Amino acid sequence: MSEGINEQTKQRVDDFTKKIGTLREEVGKVIVGMHDVVDGVLSCMLAGSHALLEGVPGLGKTMLVRTLAEALSLQFSRVQFTPDLMPADIIGTTVIDETASGGKVFEFRKGPIFANIVLADEINRATPKTQSALLEAMQERHVTSGKTTYPLQPPFFVLATQNPLEMEGTYPLPEAQMDRFFFKLNVSFPGREELHTILDRTTGSVDAKVEPVLTRDQILEMQALVRDVPVARHVQDYAVRLLQATHPTGDEAPDMVRRFVRYGGSPRGAQSMLLAAKIRALFEGRFAASIDDVKAVLLASMRHRVLLNFEGEAEGIRPDQVLEQLVKKLPETRA
Repeated sequence: MSEGINEQTKQRVDDFTKKIGTLREEVGKVIVGMHDVVDGVLSCMLAGSHALLEGVPGLGKTMLVRTLAEALSLQFSRVQFTPDLMPADIIGTTVIDETASGGKVFEFRKGPIFANIVLADEINRATPKTQSALLEAMQERHVTSGKTTYPLQPPFFVLATQNPLEMEGTYPLPEAQMDRFFFKLNVSFPGREELHTILDRTTGSVDAKVEPVLTRDQILEMQALVRDVPVARHVQDYAVRLLQATHPTGDEAPDMVRRFVRYGGSPRGAQSMLLAAKIRALFEGRFAASIDDVKAVLLASMRHRVLLNFEGEAEGIRPDQVLEQLVKKLPETRA
């Protein structure tokens, strides 16, 4: 625990870490392994933002989101994105309804976007028109139908999934929408022991039951605590320099960035790094974010914000490789 904080703040931090530990245990009843992914999704929730989960089918992405919703006592909805999905299928639509007196009135029927946790399954299968409807909700926290704007109740976060292999018939997410995601999390294939545990749980007669452990008000309190975590100026400056170094024109950009990157991250990338660093500090019971926290969240915060050029694509370079090289080359303090 950081020195110099008062007893009340210490109690808030202890309470935060206890609640996170309880939530992890509850999710762990169903989800095997995936600790980094679970923490990444929780970080997005606590930052009041959104997560993009990428992985091949069958790795438990949808199950993770559903399990998390059950453990959080939040309203959950799932949208299966397909090429014929229309914006009204997400937002809702205005219908003509009949009143008790026999008259006619226009009534707005809310769509699945009006939930606390929205699972956008295979988001890259929808057309750009439908994706743009989701974009307004993600960024503005409200949706518009006709001339009326409807606010979305907090907490609100979108957890989207996409399959990196089957790209036929998909519509890649535009850079503007990718930038709205706080984290991009890669869901990896489970190891041997994890596979044994998965088989034991899914082929036996015991069905794990997830109980709600956090309420809406508790989540909002935890989100507020995240914003209160202090960040020293040199830590914030390191995040700023990391962001600038993702641009090939940046003063401190390493050779790999200059050679393979077309465009680096936006200011939202620095916001993501700092908020995620605060959350990681709280996860570990600390009330101050450090440079190590920033380094730890760099890949998830920036891998979807670094756009490779033609040479980078042709060479098979991954954004993670560029970012890992960036951390090695960039000194923690400016000379």
